[in-house]
Amino acid sequence: MDSDEDMHVEEQVPVIKTFKGKGKAVDPVQDIDNDNLPWVEKYRPTTLDDIVSHKDITSTLEKFIEKNRLPHLLFYGPPGTGKTTTILALARRIYGKDYRKQILELNASDDRGIDVVREQIKSFAETRTLFAKGFKLIILDEADMMTTAAQSALRRVVEQYTRNVRFCIICNYVNKIIPAIQSRCTRFRFSPLPTSEVEKRLDVVIQAEGVKLTEDGKKALLKLTKGDMRRALNVLQACHAAYDLTGADEVYNCTGNPHPSDIATIVNSMFSDEFTTSYKMITSVKTEHGLALQDMINGAYDYIDELEFKPHARIYLLDHLATTEHRLASGASERIQLTALLGAFKNAVELSQKS
Repeated sequence: MDSDEDMHVEEQVPVIKTFKGKGKAVDPVQDIDNDNLPWVEKYRPTTLDDIVSHKDITSTLEKFIEKNRLPHLLFYGPPGTGKTTTILALARRIYGKDYRKQILELNASDDRGIDVVREQIKSFAETRTLFAKGFKLIILDEADMMTTAAQSALRRVVEQYTRNVRFCIICNYVNKIIPAIQSRCTRFRFSPLPTSEVEKRLDVVIQAEGVKLTEDGKKALLKLTKGDMRRALNVLQACHAAYDLTGADEVYNCTGNPHPSDIATIVNSMFSDEFTTSYKMITSVKTEHGLALQDMINGAYDYIDELEFKPHARIYLLDHLATTEHRLASGASERIQLTALLGAFKNAVELSQKS
């Protein structure tokens, strides 16, 4: 979380009436046909106390509420780390079970133009809430997808309607939010969730849903999701629907990720086989298993530490993997990048053999 100088709080803040209650907050939407909900929604935490990890963030938000000093908020960090869940839990904390009547929730990746700011957001912000003479809440998810013009217009709306509205701006990449908006918000960074915390929540879901998951299947699931709770629950639900018993093979098949044994075969071939032989074998594996070169690169990162490379050769290889990733993301040819990657492995072998 950033320092206090990142905070912007208006001098006159409306009184907040909160609903504490006992137990979990009740969401009327979740009461309807709850069994058919995706597990991400069915097991979404409903109170700030239920949020996995990020206790420093939730405790700070609680203090804001208790002191009636809630500022505009900017949540940023990787997907599936609890940003949207936290703001919805905060809304329940302030408004109670009817919180959805007091919030406007927009996905800025869909509604990202200046017209949204001028019409939907501005019209919602102009009307005062009758709720405890307080304020309403506007949640802008994936705000880093908004155009610069729309963000500039949003800056003015944030400034103009502070008495009526609090904004929570959610994004993955904070550097894509213009400085003028950042300076008007209190910023909170959501880090990837610790594996132990993801595992605890998965265990709750596994028991509640009767999922048959082997120990190696759980390890594969935790490894692939890398602190992304949303992805972990989605993959778990998909595997449960597709297989009676879910092990590591089923997890990799369900996600489309290459199995570690395939990665080991590919990397060892790059390491030791002749160039043409290795190229043909990798192309065959890609076609047979429907893999992309990007998938193989992601798997190779975890495997490289097991190779007997000297430090300078390993650094060279990791740097080339990152360069290949960047080129692929920019639309480069997989065939050309594969040949370049093969060449990099051969160079790394030579570097490692030198004294």
